[in-house]
Amino acid sequence: MNTPIGNLQLEGTADGLTAVRFTGQSPNETHPIPESLKEAVFQLQEYFKGERTQFELKLDPGGTDFQKKVWQKLQQISFGKTASYQEMANMLGDPKVIRAAAAANGKNPIAVIIPCHRVIGSDGSLTGYAGGLHRKKWLLGHESPVRQGELFQIL
Repeated sequence: MNTPIGNLQLEGTADGLTAVRFTGQSPNETHPIPESLKEAVFQLQEYFKGERTQFELKLDPGGTDFQKKVWQKLQQISFGKTASYQEMANMLGDPKVIRAAAAANGKNPIAVIIPCHRVIGSDGSLTGYAGGLHRKKWLLGHESPVRQGELFQIL
């Protein structure tokens, strides 16, 4: 599907959405959207229009138990809010797992819906994002209650 920040590829089964990835390819418009993905496409369209702040979708990301635990915690970061990697580790119950939590964050297979873009550096800096920092900046700006100026500046 096409979005304001590039094309997304969605994958899923009857058990739920398994992947949402940014891709450099144009969406394939010759095939109809599979029934199992129609609601995800609809909710993402609402999100990008500014009409949705929470997703209500069945998710089925593949990963280790620890990764899944991190991805569940990511979903607890509210729209318009951010958390640091250290706060993520603390939410997981062990401040020492900061690097493992950051690695799991980077392996999130369901972009936007599992909001790994809401995790920032402890000093408030914009840090890495698998979809690219320009997309992370856009997503955080899109979700920000403050619409004036720039939330982050990429140097």
